[in-house]
Amino acid sequence: MRPETLLYVILAIVIIDYLLDQLLDYLNYKSTKTEFPAEVSGFYDRDKYEKSIEYQKVRSSFSFVTSAFSFILSISLLYFGVFGLLDRLIAVYVQNDLALALIYFGALFILSDLLNTPFQLYSTFVIEEKFGFNKTSVKTFLFDKIKGYSLAVIIGGLLISVLLLLVLEIGPDFWMYFWVIAIIFLLFFNMFYTSLILPLFNKLTPLEDGLLKKAIQDYSRDVDFPLTNVFVIDGSKRSNKANAFFSGIGKKKKIVLYDTLINNHTTEELVAVLAHEVGHFKKKHIIQGFAISIGQIGLMLFVMSLIIFNKQLSLALGAQDLALHVNLIAFTILYSPVSKIFGVLGNIISRKNEFEADAYAAKTFSSTPLKSALKKLSVDNLSNLYPHPAYVFFNYSHPPLLKRLEAMS
Repeated sequence: MRPETLLYVILAIVIIDYLLDQLLDYLNYKSTKTEFPAEVSGFYDRDKYEKSIEYQKVRSSFSFVTSAFSFILSISLLYFGVFGLLDRLIAVYVQNDLALALIYFGALFILSDLLNTPFQLYSTFVIEEKFGFNKTSVKTFLFDKIKGYSLAVIIGGLLISVLLLLVLEIGPDFWMYFWVIAIIFLLFFNMFYTSLILPLFNKLTPLEDGLLKKAIQDYSRDVDFPLTNVFVIDGSKRSNKANAFFSGIGKKKKIVLYDTLINNHTTEELVAVLAHEVGHFKKKHIIQGFAISIGQIGLMLFVMSLIIFNKQLSLALGAQDLALHVNLIAFTILYSPVSKIFGVLGNIISRKNEFEADAYAAKTFSSTPLKSALKKLSVDNLSNLYPHPAYVFFNYSHPPLLKRLEAMS
């Protein structure tokens, strides 16, 4: 296929993806019920509901602006061959293929972050501040940036280096070796995320002895859940929004509760949330998700091996010769329709798993406090109670609140 044809294919993919996302966002934007629904009057007051509508509209409008900016920028960079131009500029000073690729991706990362930072600042310090969610200080924001850059250099640089070394040394069969490395990395990340990565950004403290800890331990013992630690994370340093998550593979299991969750919920509600997370473990959702991720990575790497040595791709993006790092950019775009399909399938499975975890919590503990907790979370986070079904189908990993409550009725 000629470089010009490949460029048009790449541009078409970007355009179609953008139009689809905008259509879904528009449908979701218009699906909001402005009249106060009677079915939510039991846990939403009128003022809070109107505030949630305003929040969703502001977030949607902001998303339209940021998406349009990203789209115009992407189309411009592709059409005018800027990705290839950047390669030629760096290649004048750097001849080593690996060093060239690392500097290339480093430059793209920095430029991308510089362009996105104003939007992040507006989102955090204007929108989230306006609706009472933001607790992030400028100092925390800057330190998060520095830590993010450091991790990107260390982890991202290491993975890209290994990938390119395998590509250069082994050729098309590189994908099998890197697949094994990716599996090991995923396993390591899942096992040590709360021990090594999370503490860089948040403070984790063991849950203090008391009624809540005893209730959690009693429930875990009743359902034979091998819980080793319950941690509290200082989520309130950045936002008033609440969450909880499960971490760990093998015999050591950890539950992490946001301090905002603990402050706003009763002991029964917190145990119900825990029971939901335990449900994911008992129903093998954690292992299932890990296996699916492994399969998706393997397929992605195999497809990558088929096209990464295609010189025409490099030329399509403005390079003068075969450039593996430029081809990686082209690959991410060409593979995006497949990623979209996997994303939709993954969301379907995830929503099913959420229903199953809710049912497990209702069976082994009680549905009443879980319903209460979900209602409080929805109100506190100003969640969208009436998302458009098409938007849910493509984008929601969790079922909408009212669907979850109906399933537990």
